[in-house]
Amino acid sequence: MSTTIEVSCDKPSTITVGRDLGFAPIVGALDESATKVLIIHARPLALRAEALATHLRSLGYEAATADHPDAEAGKAIEVVAGLWDTCGRLQLGRKDAIVAMGGGATTDMAGFVAATWLRGITLINVPTTLLGMVDAAVGGKTGINTSVGKNLVGSFYPATAVVADMSLLETLPREDLAAGAAEVIKCGFIADPEILRIVGETDPERLLDPASEELAEITTRAVAVKARVVSADLTEGGLREILNYGHTLAHAIERANDYTWRHGDAVAVGCCFAARLAATRGLLTEEEVARHDELFARVGLPTRYSGTSLDELTHIMLSDKKVRRGVLRFVLLDGVANPGTHPVEPAELADPARSIGIGA
Repeated sequence: MSTTIEVSCDKPSTITVGRDLGFAPIVGALDESATKVLIIHARPLALRAEALATHLRSLGYEAATADHPDAEAGKAIEVVAGLWDTCGRLQLGRKDAIVAMGGGATTDMAGFVAATWLRGITLINVPTTLLGMVDAAVGGKTGINTSVGKNLVGSFYPATAVVADMSLLETLPREDLAAGAAEVIKCGFIADPEILRIVGETDPERLLDPASEELAEITTRAVAVKARVVSADLTEGGLREILNYGHTLAHAIERANDYTWRHGDAVAVGCCFAARLAATRGLLTEEEVARHDELFARVGLPTRYSGTSLDELTHIMLSDKKVRRGVLRFVLLDGVANPGTHPVEPAELADPARSIGIGA
């Protein structure tokens, strides 16, 4: 059984969430005039990428595979330039396709290659991590990193199709499943309290079991939250900023640690920080703050951080994309499922930071 979710925008996208989906949804998303497909994949997925290439060849397509360095190391301009050369050698045309197979780093980077080759060819995302399924592969953001920060070079380029096959999560380490759950729980706080109920009432081992109905449901719900937001605001003109709940501090933590922290771990800490910041303004109750700590910790995610000074983190946060005229802006909750973006003075950060372990 599978669920199909539509993203309605200038470049529509179809997201399929289910188990044992096979290659049919990928083939079905190809343009009818396509003759060539490049599969860009994370290195551990070489066998599955080649299996897809073999299947495509049996159907008459020219198919090739290309791997890339793991994680954030793959999101570099040198990697993209090498893949542009690969596209050229294969003579990929405007009706041909790139399939991005891997986690969020793969879909971010390969999506940027698809968006820029011939000013845009068909992109099909096949996320193989929970984080990729609920976040990076959905919504059309592509990007690479620079020495200044994460995802600062990129484009809005939705995939024609996203194929989220829950069976691909079966070999994922528990820590990576938990990291993906951070984005799911975030979606619960900003838009779907039913996610929070399921997380709070389900045994954590079952919740992170790729075969469980509960994980499938909260994954589908999180994807639906993002699809609704992106349908209304693809290019982050306003509403889409709510998806950055917890991310202002999270991205600073990631950069301060040379991207050795899992994104989901940093998001969990960032949400717990944002909840405390909201509480200092009277927007959240102490019980709602405690619920942040409880639900993120329930799946094994960190809720505290002490590795970097607040001064250094603030300096990094001033490069955040939500900054306007040098003023920090945070997504805060005025009650659960009621997010908004608020200007924040650096002096306001001290007490919330101290309460999660960050010193001056």
